Amino acid sequence: MKKILLTSLKITFVFILIFFSSQYCIAQNCFLTPSDTLKKSRVLTVAGSWGGIYGTTLVGLNALWYKNYSRSSFHFFNDNGEWNQIDKVGHCYTAYIESQWSTKAFQWAGMKNNKAAILGGLTGFTLQTTIEILDGFSKEWGFSVGDISANTLGSAINVSQNLLWNEQRIRMKFSSHPVKYDEDVKTRANDLYGTSVPELVMKDYNGQTYWLSVNPSMFIRKENKFPKWLNFAVGYGADGMFGGFENKWTDENGNELTRTDIKRTRQFYITPDISFSRIKTNSHFLKTIFELADVIKFPAPAMEYNSSHQMKWHWVYF
Repeated sequence: MKKILLTSLKITFVFILIFFSSQYCIAQNCFLTPSDTLKKSRVLTVAGSWGGIYGTTLVGLNALWYKNYSRSSFHFFNDNGEWNQIDKVGHCYTAYIESQWSTKAFQWAGMKNNKAAILGGLTGFTLQTTIEILDGFSKEWGFSVGDISANTLGSAINVSQNLLWNEQRIRMKFSSHPVKYDEDVKTRANDLYGTSVPELVMKDYNGQTYWLSVNPSMFIRKENKFPKWLNFAVGYGADGMFGGFENKWTDENGNELTRTDIKRTRQFYITPDISFSRIKTNSHFLKTIFELADVIKFPAPAMEYNSSHQMKWHWVYF
C-alpha cells in the first residue's frame, strides 16, 4: 500500500508542476525562454523554487506517512518482485520528468546546455533519492536498491540525450485508463486503488502504462519529409494485480483470500504518438504548453502482446 501512496504522490507532483507552470505561462508569455547569458536572479529563482518543492515534499511525506511508523537503523528491503515492476518504471518516469524540467529551468536561467543537463539530472535524482533514504530508516520498510536503480536510470535517460543531442529524441511518457473490475474483486480494488478518477489515475497499477516514445525524423537525414511531430511508442503495463507480490489479502471480516486464479499479466504495446514539442511555433507560450503536453502519451490505436501469449488490437488506447 505504501508503494501505491508514494507513486500517487510522485505522479501528483508532476501534474501539480504541469498545472502551475501552465497557469504561469498565461501571465508570462516569456516563461522558460532561455536567457542568452547567465542571470543570477533567475538562478536564485530556480534554486529557491526547487528548494521549496524539496522541503515541502519532505514535510508532506513525513506528515502523511513516516511519522505514523517506527524509525530504525538504516537497512535494506528487497521489493523488486512487487507489482510486476510497474512501480519501478514509475520511479524511472518520475526521475526522468523531474530531470527534464530541472534542465529546462537551468537553461532558462542562462546556464550552458551541458551544465544545465548535468545539474538537472542531479536535481531529479536527488528529489527521488530522498524518499529512498527515508525508507531506509523506517522500520516498516527499507532502502530499495531496485528503486534507486530505477531513479538513476530515469535521470540517465534524460541527461545522456541532452549531452549527446541537446534534445530528447526518446521521451518517457505516461497514460492511464479505467479498469472494469469483476464484482468479486471490486471491494479489494476499491480499497487498494480508490474510487475517484484522480485516485484511479495515480494509484491503479492495473490501468497505468509507461512509454518510450521515439521520434524517427531525428535519426534520419535532416532533409527528410517524415513528419517531425510523428513519434512511435512502445509501452509497458500490467493487469490482474491485487497485491504487491501475489493476489492474497485479508478481507474486512478477517478472512484470508487467495486468488491465484487471477493471472498477473505483463502487457507490451506499440502505437503511433504525437510529439507536441516538435510542432513549429514562434510563441514561447505555446512551446511551453507543448513541452508540458509531452509528458503524456497521446491516445491512439495500439497493438498489444501480453505474457498470456495473446495479441490484441485496441482502436484507441490510453
